[in-house]
This record gives sequence, C-alpha cells and structure tokens, in this order.
Amino acid sequence: MSKAVTRCEWAEGVSLAYIEYHDKEWGVPVRDDRVQFEFLLLEGAQAGLSWSTILNKRDGYRNAFADFDPQKVARFTEKRIEKLLQDPGIVRNRLKVRSAVGNAKAFLAVQKEFGSFSEYIWGFVDGKPIQNRFREDADFPATSAESDALSKDLKQRGFKFVGSTIMYAHMQATGLVNDHVVGCFRHKACAALAKQGF
Repeated sequence: MSKAVTRCEWAEGVSLAYIEYHDKEWGVPVRDDRVQFEFLLLEGAQAGLSWSTILNKRDGYRNAFADFDPQKVARFTEKRIEKLLQDPGIVRNRLKVRSAVGNAKAFLAVQKEFGSFSEYIWGFVDGKPIQNRFREDADFPATSAESDALSKDLKQRGFKFVGSTIMYAHMQATGLVNDHVVGCFRHKACAALAKQGF
C-alpha cells in the first residue's frame, strides 16, 4: 500500500495546477532572470487577489507580456497598454499593467548595475536560501527583515507593487526562502537543492 504524499496544507484541494505548482516550482531556488521577472510581474498582479486566480491566468500573462521578456515589456507603449487592458487573459487593472511596464524598465536598470537581477536579489539572503522549519502553514510570517529590506530598496529604485508582503511571497516562490513545512515532501528536496548550490 503506497503512502500518501504529505504537502503544505495551502496546496491541497484547490486544483491540479495548484498542486503541480507547489510540487515543482514553489521554493525552488531561481537564478534565471526571466523567471525572476515572471514572478515579480505575477506577484504584483496578485496583490489583493488569490494566487489561484493568477495561476489560472499565467498563460494569458505569458502571451500578453512577451513571454516575460523584460526588454520587450520595457518598450510597451501607451497604445500597447490600452490594448492589454482589453485582454481577458490578464487582470485588467490599469495600475498593475502600467506598473509591470515600469518595473521592466527598473529591472533592466538593476541588471545593468549588478550584472543580473538574480545577483542583486540573492544578495538580500547572502546568496543562499533561508531554511525555515515551520510545522504548519499558520506559522509562516507575512514579511521578514529580508523582505522589508528588499521592498524598501526596490521602491527606491522605482519599482511598484513591491510591498514587503508581496516580496516575501516572491522570496518563497523563487526559493530565497524555503517555507515548505517540515512535514511536506518538498522541504527536504528544496533544502537539498540549496546545498547543491543549485
């Protein structure tokens, strides 16, 4: 008789896409700038909404935002923004769409200064994932000293929709923080990736 897989409680019972996201992406350390930009854009879009809403629209975002290419998004014109606001595949919020374009420009500036956005963002955790050992989803903090510092710095660089709560979620998603509960089958796997230097 096979043993049931134990996951973080938040991933259960929502959808297969949600479970797949938890099992394959959430908490995996990301050094790829395009993936970092994708999550920056998606986490900003999620503000005030459920993550499942954004996950269901992920392909729509990929199509609307040039496969998450920051160089292309940074060149979006007012005309392009107006067109995006008619696209049912994304959250049609003017401030969020406009901020995605502005954030792409700020993202490119960070790349130019640090060589890569990943080099910049990983500096906030000294280059290696923080390994938390929470037992329940309720133990997760909404923010941390690191997300506070990251949020403050991003805002000073002109980024929008990068409050500390949003940036903590970004850090969880891109593996700067391993917040899988200790009983989850992904906790050890993500910790092992960190040891390998991913």
